[in-house]
Amino acid sequence: MTASTTTPDLRELGQQLRVDSVRATQAAGAGHATSAMSAADLMAVLLAKHLRYDFDAPSHPGNDHLVFSKGHASPLLYSLYRAAGAITDDELLSYRRHGSRLEGHPTPRLPWVDVGTGSLGQGFPIGVGLAEAIARLEHGDPRVWVLCGDSEMSEGSVWEAFEHAGSTGLANLTVMVDVNRLGQVTATRHGWDTTAYAERIGAFGWHVIEIDGHDVEQIDKALLAAAGNEKPTAIIARTVKGKGASEVEDQDNAHGKPVPDSDAAIAELGGKRDIRVDVHKPQPASRVSQGDGALHLPSYEVGSEQATRTAYGKALVALGHARPEVIGLDGEVGNSTRGEYFAKEFPERFLQCYIAEQQMTAAAVGLQARGWTPYLATFAAFLTRAYDFFRMAAVSRANLRVAGSHAGVEIGMDGPSQMGLEDLAQFRTIAGSTVLYPCDANQAAHLTANMANVDGICYMRTTRGETPVIYPSDEEFPIGGSKVLRSSTEDTVTIVSAGVTLHQALAAADRLAEHGVSARVIDLYSIKPVDGATLDKAASDTGRILTVEDHWPQGGLGEAVAESVADSTTPPRLRKLAVRAMPASATPEEQLHDAGIDAEAIAAAARELTGEEARTTAGV
Repeated sequence: MTASTTTPDLRELGQQLRVDSVRATQAAGAGHATSAMSAADLMAVLLAKHLRYDFDAPSHPGNDHLVFSKGHASPLLYSLYRAAGAITDDELLSYRRHGSRLEGHPTPRLPWVDVGTGSLGQGFPIGVGLAEAIARLEHGDPRVWVLCGDSEMSEGSVWEAFEHAGSTGLANLTVMVDVNRLGQVTATRHGWDTTAYAERIGAFGWHVIEIDGHDVEQIDKALLAAAGNEKPTAIIARTVKGKGASEVEDQDNAHGKPVPDSDAAIAELGGKRDIRVDVHKPQPASRVSQGDGALHLPSYEVGSEQATRTAYGKALVALGHARPEVIGLDGEVGNSTRGEYFAKEFPERFLQCYIAEQQMTAAAVGLQARGWTPYLATFAAFLTRAYDFFRMAAVSRANLRVAGSHAGVEIGMDGPSQMGLEDLAQFRTIAGSTVLYPCDANQAAHLTANMANVDGICYMRTTRGETPVIYPSDEEFPIGGSKVLRSSTEDTVTIVSAGVTLHQALAAADRLAEHGVSARVIDLYSIKPVDGATLDKAASDTGRILTVEDHWPQGGLGEAVAESVADSTTPPRLRKLAVRAMPASATPEEQLHDAGIDAEAIAAAARELTGEEARTTAGV
């Protein structure tokens, strides 16, 4: 039987989605059945009458996007897939089982899922990114439909998204808020007061419609109105959690569980159905143009001084000329990160997200899902606000390029609130990530370009102040590599550093040489993946490794080195120099000295590590 678009059939389809949600959670012995049941009628009408999607061609550029921001309602999403004929009944009942594609919360293991949603307050902001990509960059026809729960309306990221979409005028975006009144442990802040939501959302420039979320005619009219409006539309739907199963309907303590008596609930809902929906096919559309033109990176003369943030900005412009799919995003600090260079050269491919780091990151996730190559930049310290978005971006198998400027105590007088001192650790912990830290402008330019071809979350730390250019412009810097800048057969200690402290390490090595201590110096510009072979050789050759970083001692370069050499056949003596006390305002030189990571401190630590200091004190 194929569902028609008449009201009785839409109601039957809604009941099927409820039954299938109950059946899936019953088979798994786990899952959010009641959260799925409240939104079943909304999704039934969307699937049968408004969604345009080719399930046989999930990468079709004309497909609409359906994002379940309330990702815990996954049984409903998978029930939609069964109704559309995308999965079988047997696969539906594999929900949450080992090896099943139907995970507890949706991920792109399924080809029809754009992004992973499970951390509330993220699917909707990503949907804004999808809608902006289509409307502003592609000038396309696909629509973006987002299902939100009322509990996630407490998340600040949701309101960043409402403001961004409202001010941008994303008319191709429709958000359905499932107001079922009950959260996990208590009633939501506004309960069934749909007007409270409507007034707040309307203030951000949205077209808002309040409806009974179980009246299929009201749902249909609202979705039609959304498609014809010049503003983004929010449909505020009053629903009942666990709708249709009296044992759990509008009951506390039923969240996140199968219905206790699933067989009785299925019978009460009218039993299993096998309605199939012929989903409307998308309109023809073209893919994002992927470029591979000539790349002309900026070059800097050896011996000159330049900030790596400046090299990042200019390299991004060069990359923009070579690759039309590259997009720049800014958190309203582009004159500091040098993202403004890209904005001036390619205003049509630049997204200003203002001081909303979560929305900026979410927008980038949405952009890459449409085939764009986003680069986002802000102060390294402010990226901590978006950490959960990066964590979930890894779950989404997203490819993001992130630049964090103004990192470490080196920034000087602005003080600790502006100093990214945990960024290397933050990004190292993300699954499948890449972490880079260039020391000079030519290195930064090459790494900026290399990031475009890296899968996963790729982070590059840039420096506020100018640093000496030590590499020629034609030097190559492969991901996972390093550079040995001082080396001899007489080396008794290895100094490993990157970025701003690499120059301090070189100065320290020169001082040590004056005292008869030969030090190897490694520029570990790729902190993840790390060049284990070079580190192992240094451990074997010198027996001692001293790491230096403008970062807290936890999780950064030093720990990357320690982890790498831990299994060496000849583990070295290892010492870490890092920022260990809360800094205050001071000049960059004073900051490095106070933190014990300048050339003087490095030389002293190396002499202590080699025993040279003790021999000197003893008069040997």
